[in-house]
Amino acid sequence: MSVEIGIVGGSGLYEMEGLRDVEERRLQTPFGDPSDAYVVGTLEGKRVAFLARHGRGHRILPTELNFRANIYGFKMLGCNRILSASAVGSLKVEHKPTDILLPDQFFDRTRQRVSTFFGNGIVAHISFAHPICQKLATYVFNAGQREGIPLKQGGTYLCMEGPAFSTKAESNVYRSWGMDVIGMTNLQEAKLAREAEICYVTLALVTDYDCWYEEHDSVTVEMVLNYLNQNSANAKRIIRQAVQLIPEDYGCDCHSALKNTILTPVREIPDETKKELALLIGKYVQ
Repeated sequence: MSVEIGIVGGSGLYEMEGLRDVEERRLQTPFGDPSDAYVVGTLEGKRVAFLARHGRGHRILPTELNFRANIYGFKMLGCNRILSASAVGSLKVEHKPTDILLPDQFFDRTRQRVSTFFGNGIVAHISFAHPICQKLATYVFNAGQREGIPLKQGGTYLCMEGPAFSTKAESNVYRSWGMDVIGMTNLQEAKLAREAEICYVTLALVTDYDCWYEEHDSVTVEMVLNYLNQNSANAKRIIRQAVQLIPEDYGCDCHSALKNTILTPVREIPDETKKELALLIGKYVQ
């Protein structure tokens, strides 16, 4: 039975309660191994697959994540929507710890990552002006409303390399640019999901103010962990409600994002590349 919805859990969200008929699926992709086994089961009457982004036990650095394998694995399972959650730092005083944002923009400050399935003899340029699926984000927002958990719609997620956090100078520059939150993982996921024609939305879980905040030094590790636990519990409730609300088909443009984007003539694409990307390009490249 095909999986409808993928769930990616970040720091503090390593499992999904409420799954029934659970099985683990370890997949091998053309891009290597995903972060962990996909935990597949039934949630609110729908087949979903959960993946711990950093592996169970939080073993994988942001830069070490095999983003291509993670997203390709969801595609192999049949997912056409991904709900992602990740811890972030706040770059604006109004985004307080325990707040949850649904960013609608990204700013890329990474330097060491592969962010595309293409190359090796095939060129494609997707549209990424609007990197989040707004239709999916609306269902997630409505899920928060039903659960009585306020969500903030919109804002820019700055994706940094890590694993060290920002210097104060960097943090103040990002604030001067108007960035809302800062994290280390979601930009690559969003870009690859778009190439894979999968709707993608992320819940940005604010655990602390970035180091720009004057009172930052008064924040203890215990406080941050407490905020993280609160956010993770709320994120699970929202995701579970969203799974219930999301219809089987809502006619989204994300599902045809590769149409007219492949510039390489079919005869010029190496056979091995065609084979590797068949799951993504098969309906466009015969």
